[in-house]
Amino acid sequence: MEQTLHQLGQLLLGAIPTAVLLLTLCGIYTVLVQRPLEAALAERRRRTQGAIEQAKADISAAAERAAEYENRLREARMAIFKSLDSRRKQAVEARAAAVAQARQRAQQQIADAKAQLEKESAAARASLKTSSEKIAGQIIKTILASAGSATVVGGK
Repeated sequence: MEQTLHQLGQLLLGAIPTAVLLLTLCGIYTVLVQRPLEAALAERRRRTQGAIEQAKADISAAAERAAEYENRLREARMAIFKSLDSRRKQAVEARAAAVAQARQRAQQQIADAKAQLEKESAAARASLKTSSEKIAGQIIKTILASAGSATVVGGK
């Protein structure tokens, strides 16, 4: 058994340089590969998260600009509709004023025509009255002249 223990001790003594080499390699790996790799991965993760956050911020800014654009568009449409409505009202008012003015002119023309007709009618009545008086006078003269000549002719 002593020989086994001795062999085991020799084996462990021979394993010390391998263990030291293994620990050295682990240290070198940690310093040269693992830490830079972890730093690069952390930087990559940080940049990726930053890009994602930047993209989210850009998306929200674009959504805000789109909403603002829609509000401006809505306001512009409302302004156009109000302008069209006011123009339409002005056109209706102008049309109503033109109709009222035309109606007033027509009423004035009708009144003028009635006055003219009344004048002509009065003139015609006056003319008829004088003509009828003249004709009546002539008829009376004719009747009196024929009655006087009938009495003169019958009395002889």
